[in-house]
Amino acid sequence: MSHPYEIEEPTEIDTTIDIDGAVAGAHKMLECLGVNLSDPVLAQTPERMALNLAEFLNPLPFDMTTFPNDENYDELVIVKDIPFHSLCEHHVLPFTGVAHIGYIPGETILGLSKLARVVEKFARGLQVQERLTAQIANFIDDELKPKGVGVILSAEHSCMTLRDTKSTGSQTVTSSLKGLLRSSDRSRAEFFSLIEN
Repeated sequence: MSHPYEIEEPTEIDTTIDIDGAVAGAHKMLECLGVNLSDPVLAQTPERMALNLAEFLNPLPFDMTTFPNDENYDELVIVKDIPFHSLCEHHVLPFTGVAHIGYIPGETILGLSKLARVVEKFARGLQVQERLTAQIANFIDDELKPKGVGVILSAEHSCMTLRDTKSTGSQTVTSSLKGLLRSSDRSRAEFFSLIEN
């Protein structure tokens, strides 16, 4: 089956994914839900649906680009407002928001764009925000060996805003702190202060 609908960046899809099977499954599900797929406007909807879900569920590999901390920098490095979107594992509805990540370098520093790649890596797949927050913090802690890591996610969940509760605009905020950002009152307060400004 040819797939005229290209996935936008990033374009790679795991070759173990059965796209044809996913398209057939999407077709069957929409049909069972009463969608008239004989309408020409909807004819390609199962294919689009399958490809979009494949993108949501398919984390892409990347290399952590680190550099020696030659200047012995020992203050916070923070990247704020990293956008992300993921799928709630309970309802397969999106939740979207921003991540704020800070770390206190040890022997290495990180290429700043890689923090966004770490968020994307774990946001892909069926997720809950609490686990996503912890996974990002644990990965940075394991890979970079910093003196401290802090991760805060703030997101709006479609399962709350679109379903029966209709809590439009509500934000769920989660955090994970490690090392000095957990044990040092001064470092923790500085992290939260810089995130809020």
